[in-house]
Amino acid sequence: MKLILLLLCFNVYALTFKIGAIAPDGTNWAKTLKKMSKEIKKATDGKVKFKFYYGGVAGDESDVVRKIRVSQFHGGVFTGKTLGDIVPDIRVIELPFNFYHSRQKGLKALKEFTPDFNQKLKNKGFINLGFYEIGQVYVVSTKKVKNINEMRGIKMWSWQGDSLVKAMIDSLGLISVPLSLPDVLSSLSTGIIDSAYAPPLGILGLQWHNQVKYLINFPTAFSIGALLVSQKRWDKLSDVDKNKIMSISKKYVDLANKYAVQDNLDGIEVLKKKGIEFVDFSKKDIAKAETIREKVIERLKGKVIKKETIEKLNKLR
Repeated sequence: MKLILLLLCFNVYALTFKIGAIAPDGTNWAKTLKKMSKEIKKATDGKVKFKFYYGGVAGDESDVVRKIRVSQFHGGVFTGKTLGDIVPDIRVIELPFNFYHSRQKGLKALKEFTPDFNQKLKNKGFINLGFYEIGQVYVVSTKKVKNINEMRGIKMWSWQGDSLVKAMIDSLGLISVPLSLPDVLSSLSTGIIDSAYAPPLGILGLQWHNQVKYLINFPTAFSIGALLVSQKRWDKLSDVDKNKIMSISKKYVDLANKYAVQDNLDGIEVLKKKGIEFVDFSKKDIAKAETIREKVIERLKGKVIKKETIEKLNKLR
């Protein structure tokens, strides 16, 4: 009887973190989150529970942020766009053509910026349990384009409110079509958009490969994400439990990042096997990437991303 009463007490008084994630259930990303949740529950003797809502069940990422603000949810697994909505400077890592030549340099830059980013996130009411490497971003399309000039006039998806991607699209002379992430698949099938962008893992996980025919074989950006929880909720934990959760989260974020690297490599091969044609641009076109990057920076510097943040990135590059 005493044991039953103790279990009931744990259930009543357990502090639950409701967390939204775009990642579909069944992916390696989701699997690591499930393992993390189990280990946190065990390590805290059932006092803390992490409940994840996969596949956008909780809404688009912006919906999850709004729900966190009103304490309906307590965290989210967010991509760079949403992280930038919270702390604009974070988008400096995802500037187009920053690290197309080396994802390792992207990781090194992220590591250098992490203490600063974490403090800025905390100032906005969020605790960062770890940055994710989502991977190098590729453009996929329903129409074949063989060079940068042929991209002009292509209707490209841009995440609603994403000033960085809009700046890149404008610099390339594309037509920006703002949509929420869940609307991309249907918009590709109906012709509302011709093109979209994501790492290979995302292209497959979001089923875009069923609607597109071509992939431009040249990464446009290095994308990141993070697992954030509400500081308001976090402050209800004991210091002991905070330390346990931080340690466990790091373990599983690191594991997810290892999976992501391999999943993206495997994803490239899967896309080829599914008949997606990989289009190679000439060295001359690739050389234009640096010029496009500078144009995007000029549009964003001092307006979206602080000048000193961009200067620090340029030194790291």
